[in-house]
Amino acid sequence: MNLDGSSHEKKNKPGVVIVIDCLIIMTIIFALIYTYIINSQLPFKILVSILLVISLAWLIMKNTKKSPNDEFNDTKINKLVLLDYDGESLKEWYIQGIPSMLIGKSSPGHEVDIDLSDVEYASLISKEHAVLNYSSGSWFIEDLESENGVGIKRLNESTPQKIQSDKPSEVHFGDMIYLANTRILVK
Repeated sequence: MNLDGSSHEKKNKPGVVIVIDCLIIMTIIFALIYTYIINSQLPFKILVSILLVISLAWLIMKNTKKSPNDEFNDTKINKLVLLDYDGESLKEWYIQGIPSMLIGKSSPGHEVDIDLSDVEYASLISKEHAVLNYSSGSWFIEDLESENGVGIKRLNESTPQKIQSDKPSEVHFGDMIYLANTRILVK
């Protein structure tokens, strides 16, 4: 497990996409001006019209097409699933409508909302390991200065990334939360 804090996330560059879209639109405008104002040949006007319609249709489809992750971004998180080594479900916690969930190990006189005291790697889980908070329509996890850390493996990433203590990190549908060697799937 790689929880060293290094980031392998692919960053989107929306500025570059916007510039390319603007260049395409400007090219279309110049083609229209040249074809219908400057040029007088009818076959050329018809050919350019067909190409422009195809280009505009492609632009509209490109901008309205959902990415593979949109289905997950539109899905509301409603439960957490504790997974074993083989990825089989061991426990589930329904979290919809709950504003905050303390994750750790319960003991006499101290209760947590998500009790991991009976998991295989319970010795690596702190008494108060992490907290999940719901704020502004999103869930955030925060490492409570646990000894063995908290990591998040995003849906399309291959390795988990360690989160910084006392710095909330947003979780999304399909993410895997790592508490030491314990895995919890966000669904």
